[in-house]
Parts: sequence; structure tokens; C-alpha cells
Amino acid sequence: MSAIDFRLIKKDRDSAARLGSLTTPHGRIDTPIFMPVGTQATVKAMTPEELREVGAQIILANTYHLYIRPGHELVARLGGLHEFMHWPGPILTDSGGFQVFSLGELRKISEEGVRFQSHLDGSYHFISPEDSIAIQEALGGDIIMCFDECPPYPAEFGYVRKSMEMTSRWAKRCKDAHHRSDQALFGIVQGGMYRELREESIGEICRIGFDGYALGGLSVGEEKELMHEIMGYCAPLLPADKPRYVMGIGTPEDLIEGINAGVDMFDCVMPTRNARNGMLFTTFGRVNIKGAAYAEDRLPIDPACSCYVCKNYSRAYLRHLYRSGEILASRLNTWHNLHYYQALMADARQAIAEGRFTRFRQEFYAKRQAS
Repeated sequence: MSAIDFRLIKKDRDSAARLGSLTTPHGRIDTPIFMPVGTQATVKAMTPEELREVGAQIILANTYHLYIRPGHELVARLGGLHEFMHWPGPILTDSGGFQVFSLGELRKISEEGVRFQSHLDGSYHFISPEDSIAIQEALGGDIIMCFDECPPYPAEFGYVRKSMEMTSRWAKRCKDAHHRSDQALFGIVQGGMYRELREESIGEICRIGFDGYALGGLSVGEEKELMHEIMGYCAPLLPADKPRYVMGIGTPEDLIEGINAGVDMFDCVMPTRNARNGMLFTTFGRVNIKGAAYAEDRLPIDPACSCYVCKNYSRAYLRHLYRSGEILASRLNTWHNLHYYQALMADARQAIAEGRFTRFRQEFYAKRQAS
């Protein structure tokens, strides 16, 4: 029996967009949903209470980073991630596969698993599919992910096929190693940018059978049009009665296209990372708060936004904080960006519920073009 319960509430009449409800051991999630990334058991610059205030329902924590520091055994001894980080809601842990992939020359992949050097001190480590599951079970997230290989882009067809086939074998090993009945396990579809391999991977991962399904290996350097195309033909092939998750994509446009394709769950560091770099998201596009044009601007970041930051602070003040190197700049910018993302998801859910997602999508782009 699955640790989660996914209910499909409504499908949009003119697109593949879906409204759903995902119940986990730590609470219910409305889908489609965006998950803020809490890489090291913290969403940078935000307290758990503030995350709730901006509308976050579930957060993502990173298996690789928490394995390296402070260690999954320590987290387990201290009550698991929920107690450790004082977050009462649902948590998803990724497998660590993408982070190991990003280590480049510091890692070596084999059928058994991945040997790699820590980015912190250069020490050597090895993680197998079974190890990844054991680490995630110790961390205690509500949803855990299979260990997979994320192929680079571009990559030759032959390499991607071998990588995809190994990811499928690893997925079976992950399922066999998974023992906690209070955690859901999601399978990951790979296959690079090749439709034939993506469809083959979907067939193999679905035959193994998981509580939910994710598309991995996107947003690794490919063109946006190609990313959206892959979501468009892959998402409808995934089981309709299970949650669908696209990993690591994150512009507002990507989210809208993912929802349009029938995806339920998203995550990305973009809203938090961009906030720390002075890039803010609004209903009319992006605002680079560092710009001289905002030096005496009394307006809020986004006049259409209802967040705490837009209610209380001007663009001029936020520019001043950023240029002065104040910690408060990161906090307020992050608050706004995460609120924007959660509000975008809530508006998309409302549009699906009211049978007008296609019009909502058109209006989303029209506001950007008009600015």
C-alpha cells in the first residue's frame, strides 16, 4: 500500500492541465505545486514559519548535501528531517543523482554505483542505489526518489541509451531496497533528448511500478523549446492516477508549460538563487533590482502582488539593501520570489478548477509582452 494518496480532481477541457490532491503522512498538498528547494535542510533566508506564510506546502531537501554534512545518521538520531529543521509539512528528498552528475571529474560511474569526491574536503565516497535509499530512509522524507544517472547535454544516442538502461536497472534495485512503508518512492524517467529513449524509459519505469513518476535530465543546457516538447509528449504517457513530477525546471514560463502538459509537481533553486542575486519575478516579467532606474522608485516590486514585501517596501529601498550588501536584501527578495511562485501555482489551480486554464496561460504571456 502506498504511503501517499493522489486524487485527480479535475482535468482542464482544452489542455492536459490537471487539478489534484496529494495526501502524505505529513499533510495534504494541492497540485499543481512548486516545491521550494531546501538543499541543506533549509530554504535559504527563510524560516519554516515564513515558508508557510508565502504558501509553501512541501519542500525539497538534498540527499547528497545532507549525506556529506551533517550526515544522515545524525539527522536520524535527531528525529529525522521534520524535527531537525522544524518543518511540520511534507518533504521530498531527491536521490543525490543530479548533484553527483554535476561533480564532473570528481566522480566515476559504474554499474555498482558512483564513486566521487566531496566538494567540501575532497574525501572519497561511494553511493549505490541501495545506499541512496538507505540515506533517504534515514532522513525521513515523505517522498523519496530513485537513484539515477543524469546524462549530459549534448550526448550521443548510444551513451544515452546505456545510461537510460542502467537507470532502469538501478530503479529496480531501489525498489527492492525500499523498506519504509511511510515513505513513497518515485521512479525517474531518463533518455536525454531522444524521444525514442524517453518513451522506452517510461515503459520500463512504469513496468517496475512506483508511487509516482518523475522526468529527470531536463534543464541541463537544452533549448527551452526542446524541454517543453519533451514534457509535452512524456507527461501524457505517465500513469494518470499517479503524481507526475518534472525535476529541476523553474522559470515561470517552464512551470506554465509543464502544467499545460499535465505535470503536477515542480522544484527549482531559481526563485531563491535569483533573489540573492537581485533578480525578482513579477506578473509583468523579471526585475533586476540592481538597476539605477529603481534608485528613487517608490513603487513595490509588483503592484499586483499581495506579499509582505510588496505591501511594505519600495523598489528604491530594496535596491539600497542589495547594493549595501545587507542580509535583509536576500531575505526580502527571497520572500517575494517564493510568494510569486506559490501565487502563480494557486492561480493556475484556480484556473483549472474553473475550466479556463488555456485563457489563463494566454493572459500570463500577454502581461509579459505588454510590459
